[in-house]
Amino acid sequence: MAEAVKDARGSRRGAFAFVGAAVLVLAILAMPWQRRSEPLITVSQRRVLPDVALTQLDGGTWRLTEHRGQVVLINYWASWCGPCRTETPGLVRLEEEMQPKLAVVGISMDVGGKEPVREFVRRMHVGYPIAFPEPMSQMATGMAGIPTTILVDRQGRVAKTYVGETKEREFRADVERLLGEGF
Repeated sequence: MAEAVKDARGSRRGAFAFVGAAVLVLAILAMPWQRRSEPLITVSQRRVLPDVALTQLDGGTWRLTEHRGQVVLINYWASWCGPCRTETPGLVRLEEEMQPKLAVVGISMDVGGKEPVREFVRRMHVGYPIAFPEPMSQMATGMAGIPTTILVDRQGRVAKTYVGETKEREFRADVERLLGEGF
């Protein structure tokens, strides 16, 4: 009988410990974690991005050098990427509101055909160019994660890199800061 009471107490303690641990994990998961925003790279530290020429979804070629004088957002994404789907409407709005001062290009990291890309573009009302990295290029294999976006200043220099879903307001603030810089 005494052993049964000890087993019951031990079981209750174990159950309480399990419930307590579960509550702690849920509390941590529910916390509003946000990606820490990094500042723009200082002008003296920026490096020119080598010329990029990419085949577009429509068959044309998108070239970075054709966008000198504009701020450029180069967004690497995929149609199957949930954070990419969340981020894209903000990029669409920015491009619509800020052109011709801002150029946006989406670089699809999808493999296995263009149809999912076309469907994504249609569903999300993407009006900016969509391009593809060259097969076997470092661009196709060197991403830390997607979405990844590179912000390029009007002289073609990398001003910031965003890894992970980024809010429209952060893109907008950084683009406006670059537009305010002397040319």
